[in-house]
Amino acid sequence: MEYHRPVLLEESVEALAVKPDGVYVDVTFGGGGHSALIASKLTDGKLYSFDQDRDAEEQSKKIESPVFQFVRANFRDLKKYLRLYRVNAVDGILADLGVSSHQFDVPDRGFSTRFDGPLDMRMNPEAEVSAKDVVATYSEEQLHRVLGIYGEVKNARTLARTIVEKRAVRSIETIGDFKRAISSVTPKGKENKYLAQVFQALRIEVNDEMKALEEMLEQTVEVLKPGGRLVVISYHSLEDRMVKNFIAKGKFFGEVEKDLFGNEVKPLEAVNRKPITPTGQELLENTRSRSAKLRVAEKRD
Repeated sequence: MEYHRPVLLEESVEALAVKPDGVYVDVTFGGGGHSALIASKLTDGKLYSFDQDRDAEEQSKKIESPVFQFVRANFRDLKKYLRLYRVNAVDGILADLGVSSHQFDVPDRGFSTRFDGPLDMRMNPEAEVSAKDVVATYSEEQLHRVLGIYGEVKNARTLARTIVEKRAVRSIETIGDFKRAISSVTPKGKENKYLAQVFQALRIEVNDEMKALEEMLEQTVEVLKPGGRLVVISYHSLEDRMVKNFIAKGKFFGEVEKDLFGNEVKPLEAVNRKPITPTGQELLENTRSRSAKLRVAEKRD
């Protein structure tokens, strides 16, 4: 089985406009597809690839290149780790925000609705809180918020109430337990889509994904050189909206700031007005690419 098939591989690396002697960061190593292609374009440049997953760290050993450095860390600590490597500024940053196929395909990781396994979903297996903990300890109100905001689940309130009622009777340990517990409120005929939304919500909460993304994006502006590129592939509307706003306004909410002369103060300039999406061919070969959107920005001088 292929470890992970990278989405929008050629398009995203092309968007980085790699210079052979440049310094680049892949903040989401995953299966290493994007990193391998970037590294192949460097001569005396350097590539730092971040991932908090130990499986990804194992995978990184396949890239034997003097230009490549794997960093076992969450991308929210981008600046801190670059400083450890004495890197102050970089030419490009790539982020592929999807869960790697490998994480979905390993039942023990608990990311996929297709298998029974532990209700886990931690991208860093050493993290304290798993999906099982969220389901077991969150109040009805907290569950309603997580499911409604992160999963955009239509009946989030009813679902939250159902989880709380069912866990009072029997503990919910596995994916199978969880699916059975919520079966009465899972829409018939739309089970797969519904469960995907519910699992997405739990996964985002467990890994604090939205806050981590916010922190990472803010740091990109500090570490990119003028003219440096930020390339981001997102897979759901929440992430894409955050990336789009940050590129357009330099912030996540509200209007763009202006200086005393009425000029817009924003650190990035969008390179493509509309997001780049996978070709028909890629959609056929990799169904997981269907919701992918690629946005490219350049740091202003």
